[in-house]
Parts: sequence; structure tokens; C-alpha cells
Amino acid sequence: MKAAIIRKYGTISAEETAKPVLQDNYVLVRVRYASICGSDQHLFKGEFHPRTQLPMIPGHEFAGIAEEVGKGVTHVRPGDKVTVDPILWCGHCAACQAGHYPACTTLKLIGIDINGGFAEYVAAPAHTVYKVPETISDEAAALIEVLSIGFHASARSGLKESDNLLIMGGGKVGQSILHAASTITKGKIFMVDMLEERLSLARASFPDLITLNTLHTDPVTAIREMTGGRGVDVAIEAVGHEVAIENRLNPVRTSIQSIKGGGTVCVLGLGDHPVEILMKELIWKEAKIIASRVSHGEFAKAIDALEKKKVNPLGMITGILNLEDAQKGFDMLEKDPANHLKILLKI
Repeated sequence: MKAAIIRKYGTISAEETAKPVLQDNYVLVRVRYASICGSDQHLFKGEFHPRTQLPMIPGHEFAGIAEEVGKGVTHVRPGDKVTVDPILWCGHCAACQAGHYPACTTLKLIGIDINGGFAEYVAAPAHTVYKVPETISDEAAALIEVLSIGFHASARSGLKESDNLLIMGGGKVGQSILHAASTITKGKIFMVDMLEERLSLARASFPDLITLNTLHTDPVTAIREMTGGRGVDVAIEAVGHEVAIENRLNPVRTSIQSIKGGGTVCVLGLGDHPVEILMKELIWKEAKIIASRVSHGEFAKAIDALEKKKVNPLGMITGILNLEDAQKGFDMLEKDPANHLKILLKI
């Protein structure tokens, strides 16, 4: 089969490699589209070393057709449109025993810890494979994984129908949270970013979205003014690698100052540096700060929302390339992050 393989960090190329062998309780998926994720970009640059070992086939956001099913598989049949939840948990650690799989101490992902979806075929454990209705396009199906992260973060934050929400960060995850949250709350949704292009992209799908460019506007002051001094009920931070801006707080502290008394801050931006916060700002508000990681079965919610046309994430796609052009896709995302969000590889 053909696959895009990283043999040296910073370089990826399409080449022939062995097709996966189908095992019992596995599904062989013929991939149609795979999406380049932010985690793929970090992996590509070697930032997941030594967790990720080379050579490596990345790709944990993908969808396709069930080519073959192994013995014991009954919920999908050959020819079904499918997507794959890439999370592989151990089932034995304290978190798994408590049913909290995203916190598994040895959590692995298809496409990061083992070969993934930048290939013609992927063999995935049957329990990770979800059937996708034919009414959902192949391109949208490739975004189900990132949408599930948005639904999980919304659930972790306790977002309710009447809540006002702040999303810090208009990147891949921030936009996915926006799509998921729009199916839950009828309150005001604010999005903060420093890239006007990302804010414009979000507004194109959500005209009622209130966008704040932190280069020009102090988001804390603006949010307080637009909520009558109350603040938002929930703030979700999805920035991770922040860029310091003069006279602006870091994204987590901005979130804390933007919530109401008794509000909630949910953090899922995967930054590599310590974040300075003032704990008394949380204590004064008797607020909650929690974390969210990957997803926890929200694939079903994402699929249902797509099928019922509650979300339409196709606006997040800023490019579609052939598998042979994977290197170009990574270069586009690295060199022009303002204008490129989700790039799909057509397999």
C-alpha cells in the first residue's frame, strides 16, 4: 500500500509499505481522507520524541470504508463508511478502572504511538470503529475526531443551554469547541485570538459569534462590558503555546478573569511552559478550574450532530491535497498558520 512516512523529523514522503494484516476483532479500513492535526505538526517536528519512534505513519483523524472485518466483528460490515477513535487505553490502571479512559496512565493513540491514517489502509481494534451514515460527506467524516474533542471539552466544562461562553483560541481545537458548543448553549459565545483570519473563518460559519482580537482589544474588559459586568459562565482555554502580548494576560489568567463568580475554566491547550496564575482570583470567585484531554466516547455525539446537520465543519477545511503532497501540507500549516487551519489528505 501507499503511505506517507516520516523517516526523518521535518520530512514526510509517500512510499510503498506493507499493508496491515487483519486480526480477529479488528477492522481493516480503506482510508479516504485524513486530516493533519496540530499534534501531527508537533510529531512532524520531533516534539513527541521519544514517545514517537521513526519510521512513523502519522494520522489520527481519518475516515474511510470498512474493507474487511475480522472474526468477532458484528457492528460494521465490509463496505460501511466508518471512522476510527484513535484512543487506546490499558483498561487496568486506576483511571481506567474508574472508567476515566482519557486519563489512562499509558494512553496511546493510533497515528502517534502506532502507525495511523496517512495510508491507504489502517487496521483498527473493532471497538474503536464507528459506522458513519452515508449522508455525512467523506470530508466531514475525517473531522469527527476533532469534533469529538470539542464535545468532550464542552461536557467537561459543564456547559449548559443558558450559559455564556468564552473560547480562548481560534485554532483547530478552538473552532471544534465552537461547533460543539453551538449545539448546547443559546447564550453568547465569545472567541479570542490574535489572528484576524481565524476569527473571520469562525464568523463565516457563526455570524452571531462575538470575536475579539487580543492585539487590539482587552478581552477581559470587553467581555465584562458585554455581559453587564457579570462575566461568562464558562471559559475554555485552547491556546496552548501562547504568544506574549504587551498589556495582556496569558490565556488561562484571561479566562479566570473573564468568568463570573462560581464560573468554570476548562483548560486543554497543551503548552510546554509553566503558566502563571494568581490563585486568589480563583478563590475570590470560588471558581472551578478543570482540564480536558482527547475525548471519551463523544464520537457518537459528533456523528449525531453531523447527521442532523447541527454542525457543518467543512468551513474549517482550508485545503485538500493528495497523499503525495503531505510535505506541502505540513509546510503550509507551518508557514501560514493564519490562513490554513485543517488540511485534508485525499488518500
